[in-house]
Amino acid sequence: MRQATVYIDHQALQYNLNRVKQLAPQAKIVSMVKANAYGHGVADCLGGLSATDAFGVACLEEALEIRELGYHQPITLIEGVFSEDEMQVAVDQNIEVVVHHQQQVDWLRTHKNAYVGKNLKVWVKLNSGMNRLGFKVPEIIEVINSLKAEGFTCVLAMHFANADAEQHPLNEQQKQQFLQVKEACAPVLASCCNSAALFKWPELNFDFVRPGIMLYGASPFADKSVKELDLKPVMTFEAEIIALNTIQAGESVGYGSHFVADQAMQLAIVSIGYGDGYPRAFPKQNYVAMDGQLTRVIGRVAMDMIAIDVSGLNASLGTKVELWGNTRLVDDVAEANGTIGYELLCRLSNRPQRKQI
Repeated sequence: MRQATVYIDHQALQYNLNRVKQLAPQAKIVSMVKANAYGHGVADCLGGLSATDAFGVACLEEALEIRELGYHQPITLIEGVFSEDEMQVAVDQNIEVVVHHQQQVDWLRTHKNAYVGKNLKVWVKLNSGMNRLGFKVPEIIEVINSLKAEGFTCVLAMHFANADAEQHPLNEQQKQQFLQVKEACAPVLASCCNSAALFKWPELNFDFVRPGIMLYGASPFADKSVKELDLKPVMTFEAEIIALNTIQAGESVGYGSHFVADQAMQLAIVSIGYGDGYPRAFPKQNYVAMDGQLTRVIGRVAMDMIAIDVSGLNASLGTKVELWGNTRLVDDVAEANGTIGYELLCRLSNRPQRKQI
């Protein structure tokens, strides 16, 4: 059997969740498990996050999967519902919604008695500068105050556009708008901190925090590693060596003969490729890890295979190679690929086996 395996470490998940608790001890935690738990697999991750206060997902289908797996914590649909029929299902399943435009508010009011009767919170999204979803000031103040008057429990919510860039001028603008609305709607519950904001602005933790990428042991910052943030990678992505080759100076490797050896060297062929979700386009030199030692990837990544330089290393058929994990961090692979760890994790295919450890 082809050996390409994704290992999910529940102890690392629990460790990272505890880091959130250390950073925001008074706030409730809404663990973001959208996009199949950032590519880690919802079914493989919920056990490690069972101590969370709530879950956050992008759509109703993701929420229903959590319910089907037997988890009863509150769930928040961060994009809200997309039809009135979905609102009915959400209420039936005790799923809370974000509202970010008037039609969603109208659907919510249609189901007012059931929603309020179940004491479900309604999350009202402020567009403070991200300019994707949400009500702007002063409309959001009118929306929240009218919903409160009708008996709804409201959570004022916002998303930072530049929480990973501390000096960006929009950060202060967004904070001030949020505080303005919070004061105008008092008393109101509040939530604005994602992973990056949790590390930067503890004074903004308020009632609910919404950690995402930090739970999975990847960094929300380009200039800070998970080790600096005291987080543990949850996913280890491995494959095995399936062939060994010796080439001479002047010989090329892979599609397009992209790499040409300048001396004799030993190569190993590893059973992984872009068909598994391993990235293909590397503007910078990329590396993998073998026995805790980094070694370079040679030539172009193919659909099913890569070549790595194992000259001077103790490589043999079946030797495991870490594509990313604790030695070769996913953030470093992403940086070499000109992208972010979020994308690499989320775009893994279903072809690699998945195992919990």
